[in-house]
Amino acid sequence: MSRPARSLLVVLLLLAGATLGMATTVLFGWSPFGKAEDHDAAHHEAGASAARRILHWRAPMDPNYRSDRPGKSPMGMDLIPVYDTADGDEGTVRVSKRFLQNFSVRTAEVERGDLPLSIRTVGILAHNDEKVVSVNTKFEGWIERAEVNNVGEFVERDEVLFEIYSPELFTTQQEYLAAIDYVRRLEQGGAYAEAVDRAKSLLKAAGERLRHWDVNATQITALEAAGVAMRTMPVLAPASGFVVAKMGDSLEGMKLTPGMTVLKIADHSTLWAQAEFHETDLRHVHEGSPASITAQAFPERRWTGTIRFFRSALNPETRALTAFVELANPDLALRPMMYVNVSIKAQGARDAVLAPAESVLRSGTRTVVIVDRGEGVFEPREVALGLTADGLQEITSGLAPGERVVISSQFLIDSESNLKAATSQMLRGSAGSIDAGASAGHHNANH
Repeated sequence: MSRPARSLLVVLLLLAGATLGMATTVLFGWSPFGKAEDHDAAHHEAGASAARRILHWRAPMDPNYRSDRPGKSPMGMDLIPVYDTADGDEGTVRVSKRFLQNFSVRTAEVERGDLPLSIRTVGILAHNDEKVVSVNTKFEGWIERAEVNNVGEFVERDEVLFEIYSPELFTTQQEYLAAIDYVRRLEQGGAYAEAVDRAKSLLKAAGERLRHWDVNATQITALEAAGVAMRTMPVLAPASGFVVAKMGDSLEGMKLTPGMTVLKIADHSTLWAQAEFHETDLRHVHEGSPASITAQAFPERRWTGTIRFFRSALNPETRALTAFVELANPDLALRPMMYVNVSIKAQGARDAVLAPAESVLRSGTRTVVIVDRGEGVFEPREVALGLTADGLQEITSGLAPGERVVISSQFLIDSESNLKAATSQMLRGSAGSIDAGASAGHHNANH
């Protein structure tokens, strides 16, 4: 290395040392002013390092100044040892006890176990489409009196919804009553059995027509008792529930045609929570998965449900798939269009290597944990990650159960490791030039 380049390198290292002087003091146990900061830590480190082979000694602020024995640098600092990296300590960082105390470095043990996965999302309550019925007629007519006019009203099964006048229905009632009278007269007059049977067939056909038009047995019995056709026929609720839709603003006077939906009634004793799951969660949820539901309106209560089915395609805007979670609502406390929180407990990972999630350092190019190797030695180690849940991180490679990882102040150790690696790489890249230019320093140190 030329003298100007060597001088520039020294200036850069001096600036770096001045900026990181405090961290260097705490980390390595020496002061940039040449005074020992922690004698116990220094002696402990020297004893732990005795088994490692020392290549040479160098000045803390001038890597060009090297010696084959300890001593003082031209700036009055204690020379520091440079160890053979073949002994397995390359990439590690040795810190003093004072660093561990001042920065409250905490560690946790890596364990092996199961990692249950909790998936949380939000949903909107909706009618259970299987519990929604439509009210319509199978004949033409006009509504003359409406008992239910408002959306939101609750009706009981077989409650009168409205009364309808239908010429067809009125005529069929008359035919039914006439058939009853005809059978009675034939039986009382001693007619042939064949004639009575034909009359009964006509009676049965008239009765079947009434039943096909949704006139129930109770209404038919009342018709027989009255002996007179009713001008209007009451239409009854086919199920209990809330009226959730109606045709037009007012029902009275409305003309109905066969199949026209007049009202819709929804049974809210069961509801559907329409919840969206991100596509990355779909491998953990499936039809039949149990779910836990909470609502802001009732924070003290919790409902259980089951995923019934999914939509056939993802929402292209949210990249999520809608699931329909069925839940019981026996006291009708929940109402459609409420927001709810939906939680799914999935299997997650079995027999996995688990570390605290806070131990992981993430950057744009790598994922690192700081492994505590004991005796103040820490090793930044790249790992591969799996699932994350409940404060735990699955480690698919890079760690083994029983190792300890740093869970606080690990970024300081990682930063020092990066600085050490960068300095070592720079020194190795310039080794030939430094060796050539360091002979003067080596010579001066030996004299």
